Amino acid sequence: MIDEAAPVRILLVEDSPGDVSLTRESLRDARVANELVVVGDGEEALRFLRREDEHADGREIDLVLLDLNLPCMDGHEVLAEIKRDQSLRATPVIVLTTSANPDDVMGAYAAHANAYVTKPVLFADFHDVLRRLEGFWLDVVRLPREVG
Repeated sequence: MIDEAAPVRILLVEDSPGDVSLTRESLRDARVANELVVVGDGEEALRFLRREDEHADGREIDLVLLDLNLPCMDGHEVLAEIKRDQSLRATPVIVLTTSANPDDVMGAYAAHANAYVTKPVLFADFHDVLRRLEGFWLDVVRLPREVG
């Protein structure tokens, strides 16, 4: 049985220190207890999700917030790998990126992203977007770990 008191574990895949700070600050006051884990590139994200190397003893992730513009391996490639991997494919992935390019949006959904959100430029708007994501994904939706 799932420990309902355990915080929701969120993996933020983001290389911008400013966006990491904004996300951390926005989730700090969330209504649902959460643990934010941050990695700065796509390759490390996959190692973390697969619990490889230095991440071998980590707890599973409940939700991924994925930027598209990443070093080493871009977000599209990371998303495709997550959804190709039988052990990871049920993990919800929200693309959270600056790109509003229709090709990026369509590509993300074609690769089975669970949501696509364009990052607002202003802090207040960014904070509002993360609060809405938190409200839906942490308060309303049943995450895979709640089913197992």
